[in-house]
Amino acid sequence: MALPFPLVEDPDPQTLERGRKLFLGEVDFLKGVVAMSGLPPADRIEVCFAGRSNVGKSSLINALTGRKALARASNTPGRTQEVNFFTMADSHYLVDLPGYGYANAPLPIVAKWQALLKSYLSGRANLRRAFVLIDARHGVKAVDEEIMALLDSSAVTFQTVLTKADKVKEAEREKILTQVRSRLATHPAAFPELIVTSSEKGWGIPTLRATIASLV
Repeated sequence: MALPFPLVEDPDPQTLERGRKLFLGEVDFLKGVVAMSGLPPADRIEVCFAGRSNVGKSSLINALTGRKALARASNTPGRTQEVNFFTMADSHYLVDLPGYGYANAPLPIVAKWQALLKSYLSGRANLRRAFVLIDARHGVKAVDEEIMALLDSSAVTFQTVLTKADKVKEAEREKILTQVRSRLATHPAAFPELIVTSSEKGWGIPTLRATIASLV
């Protein structure tokens, strides 16, 4: 019997090449948005990355784009306080959402981020997919369930990307995958394939690029 939420199959060479080319072009920081009124026009394909603080989101975006400091990685959880838009070629927006969960910030600011996140997710017609990042060392935590529930209620398809897979022994990785699969089964908006990555080792990066390039 096939596993629920299998790992994405290796893309064919053509799709891999499409992904490589998309991320090979210009990727530029466009703007950081703190209110819905600041969103750029919804005139191109958009994908966003969500993850709790310190899940390795900035490192993943940097690995995807091949630019070391495009998304600023920080050791302080909750440093990303804006919805950050990047332009990719002339066809895509790549969006870095504020880290959710524990954040080294006052509660009113955290509440403001959460409200912006909700408004953005439910009101962005050109958003093709959200990628929810889960730390491969820890699996799905309660705070991840919150963002997944928000994506369910916003009817935004999300795909789970495991990060930092190189930090986990193979036997342990299987246990975590089982836990992740069981949690995703309760979320109707979950896309039925997983991507396992390591920004440090480059694992899964070409596959994630190809997946993004395939969204139309």
